[in-house]
Amino acid sequence: MYPRKVKIVDVGPRDGLQNEKGTIALADKIRLVESLADCGLPMVETGSFVSPKWVPQMADSAQVFKGIRRKTDVVYSALTPNMQGFNAALEAGADEVAIFAAASERFSQKNINCSIEESLQRFAPLMEAARDKGLRVRGYVSCVLGCPYEGDIDPLKVLNVSKQLLAMGCYEVSLGDTIGTGTPLKTARLLELLVRQIPVEQLAVHFHDTYGQALANILIALQHGIAVLDSSVAGLGGCPYAKGASGNVATEDVVYMLQGMGIDTGIDLDKLVDAGHAITQALGRDNQSKVAQAILAKRT
Repeated sequence: MYPRKVKIVDVGPRDGLQNEKGTIALADKIRLVESLADCGLPMVETGSFVSPKWVPQMADSAQVFKGIRRKTDVVYSALTPNMQGFNAALEAGADEVAIFAAASERFSQKNINCSIEESLQRFAPLMEAARDKGLRVRGYVSCVLGCPYEGDIDPLKVLNVSKQLLAMGCYEVSLGDTIGTGTPLKTARLLELLVRQIPVEQLAVHFHDTYGQALANILIALQHGIAVLDSSVAGLGGCPYAKGASGNVATEDVVYMLQGMGIDTGIDLDKLVDAGHAITQALGRDNQSKVAQAILAKRT
């Protein structure tokens, strides 16, 4: 049995743009967020409040949040690695925030210069502040199916970190295949373990498409009852701390597959293709979505 309805979280404005080298105009970022909301997406990861020294592309996230025309039925979220980022997100008007930990010790050290345990401890004051403000917190777990430094990851490590994030107060944990090395069998093994100990309603998946396995892995996630999927319009993205990691799975491709399965997303695919086309034109790069390429070719 597949879910009858799936929630898609578009991470394009944050995870999709954070690794771009050239300057992206503020107006283009605002236009992207607004166009994604207009497509019917229920949640858009609008920016992140991290040190501009490490992720310069996100330095204007506050301006993006303050510049967008908001829709009342859309959640505009932000990634916040610490209290400074949390306070900045609060000031900018983020509807909810996200924190992140890794299932790989070496990735955690490379990414945020501390152990997994230390990273979780650092989030304790942030979680307390979020509770005080009535702000929901989403958790990310990186490298759930592979690490650029450690290789394969033991599913028990993913389970441990996920349970800790939920125990801290995260309402949901998004499982990230950060370098896109996961395959359907690996995905099934991981999810079979997790869904036995974590309510499926508290799990989401976040697949990168480095090896072209993302849609197949999403199908496995759907078969396990997971109904929240992260994706990025036009397949934008990549991880600054994972060499060779290509973009997230394209939202257009995910929506097309779900529509073909009779699963409701509430998303207008044609508008979504327009949104992806506009941002890739602004970036001067190719659209990575196969579905978008096919639809745009039919229009000409």
